[in-house]
Amino acid sequence: MAARKVLKMGDPLLYKRAEEVREFGTPELDALIRDMFDTMAALNGAGLAAPQIGVSQRVVIFEVQSNPRYPDAEAVPRTILINPVLELLGSEMEDGWEGCLSVPGLRGLVSRHKRLRYRGFDEKGKPIDRTVSDFHARVVQHECDHLDGILYPMRLKDIRLLGFEDALFPDL
Repeated sequence: MAARKVLKMGDPLLYKRAEEVREFGTPELDALIRDMFDTMAALNGAGLAAPQIGVSQRVVIFEVQSNPRYPDAEAVPRTILINPVLELLGSEMEDGWEGCLSVPGLRGLVSRHKRLRYRGFDEKGKPIDRTVSDFHARVVQHECDHLDGILYPMRLKDIRLLGFEDALFPDL
C-alpha cells in the first residue's frame, strides 16, 4: 500500500469522535492498517490513529523498537488495537514530552497516567487485554485520545510547556 497524508492540527476531523469498527478481517480494514503502518514508518512515528489519515474509525497502531524521535524510549510491541477501552490504574501520573505527527515540529509536556489496562481487538477480531506502564502506557493514551478528538496540546497544563523541537531539544 502506501504512506498517506497526515492531517494536521486544525483539520475538523481530528476533533471528532471516531466510529466503532463493526467488521473485522475485511480487505478494507487490512488495507487501512497497512497504510497506517507505512505512514507511521515513513514519518518515524511511535503510533498512529486512523483519524490522523482521514479515516474516522476507532483503530490505532503503535510500535517502538529504535526510534530517532524517541531515542530513550523503551520498546513497545507492534500492536493493532481496534475499539479500545482504557482502564486507568492507580492515581500515579508522570510528565513526559510528547510529539505528534498531526502537530509536526512541536513537543509538549503532558501529564499521563503511569499505569493502565487496555482492551480491544486485533484486525481479525481476536481480543487483546494488556496491563502496561511508563512509555507504553503514554503511547496508548496519546493514540486513543485521537479517537475521541483530543490532541495532546489540549492536555497541557500551561501553554509555556509547548515548544518547537529544535528549540527544546537542540541536540536531537
